[in-house]
Amino acid sequence: MSPLDISVQHVGKQYRIGAARGKTPFWALRDVNIDVARGTSLGIIGRNGAGKSTLFKLLAGITAPTTGRIVLHGRVAALIEVGSGFHPELTGRENVFLSGSLLGMKRREIASKLNRIVEFAGVEGFIDTPVKWYSSGMYVRLGFAIAAHLEPHILLVDEVLAVGDAEFQGRCLQRIHELKAQGTTNLFISHDLTAIERLCDSAVLLERGEIGATGAPADVVATYHRRIIAHANAPGEPVAAALKSGITVTNLATQDPAAPDSVSCRSGGALAVSLKYEATRPLPPVEFELRFYAVDGTTRIATLRTGEVHVDVPGGTIEFTIASLPLSPGAYFLGAIVRDLASAKALAWWDGETRLHVQEGRARTGEYHIPHTWRHVQADAGERTAAGSVRSKPAG
Repeated sequence: MSPLDISVQHVGKQYRIGAARGKTPFWALRDVNIDVARGTSLGIIGRNGAGKSTLFKLLAGITAPTTGRIVLHGRVAALIEVGSGFHPELTGRENVFLSGSLLGMKRREIASKLNRIVEFAGVEGFIDTPVKWYSSGMYVRLGFAIAAHLEPHILLVDEVLAVGDAEFQGRCLQRIHELKAQGTTNLFISHDLTAIERLCDSAVLLERGEIGATGAPADVVATYHRRIIAHANAPGEPVAAALKSGITVTNLATQDPAAPDSVSCRSGGALAVSLKYEATRPLPPVEFELRFYAVDGTTRIATLRTGEVHVDVPGGTIEFTIASLPLSPGAYFLGAIVRDLASAKALAWWDGETRLHVQEGRARTGEYHIPHTWRHVQADAGERTAAGSVRSKPAG
């Protein structure tokens, strides 16, 4: 059994909120227990206010737990606010050495990695400029580059990558993947559920300061989505009511078939999208609809649809395959809807944070038309499949 690099034992964090008089106690975390083995990656997900950032501040040593104990083994780099340790009057170069020394690095070791850090951050022309004159993007890129190239034993990453541009986000995720392959222990908090599934060996769902679920990332993501659907119902309504339509989408994930371990894909390359669902009863013919949205999460770019699908219990998977992705480099969101074919009524949907990071690739035109194929695999009888080939139509 691998030794533990991170051990969180019965940890709780209490704050007192309200006016100076009459302050009331508020438990941001309560009796949290987490173990992360050396060289593995753990993802933390949950709704806003669940306690994710509080947990990270405790792990990073920014604040102390009210109850319990936290044990970390090895050098720790925490990316809670990228560049938060920078001195504004110092140059980028000087801040690299400052940040490295705070991580316990020797000057010679930092100097040997300086060129890689500067190149990754893309600030070659500004490395000797005080960082107070940097744009927010430059600040973020240099901060991440420092933490990710000084090779800590433990890397803590909060939801900080969303402030960078799409191309930089993809490179950051790829760098985290490389660190994982090198044996770094990672604890990763993100609303990017695709990244959690791709980068992490296990996941934890936090709910109102307590652990709501643990296990394989895909299973925890599915639980998270079920809870979101249940929360959208009337107060006190049981989770089973969320399945009153007879079907629910439990996961939506992407993969580059040519590079299964990559966290991004390439423009002009192939893309596979897997949509998993659960059913409580056989349904009349339905149609599965996959949607691509721009980085704002609301502007629909393209829609892919299956033909007629016959749903039976307990569920199955819809596999979309795009031979040549025509999307330009950047970040996109994916969503899905299941519709009754006869009435066009939406029976289920996926509104989880499934992001698609597209890197530069072969030049392609046709932003709104994505030829694709699809395949339906029933969970209880894999030999019973349906398939089709469709050319998508413009959004709207």
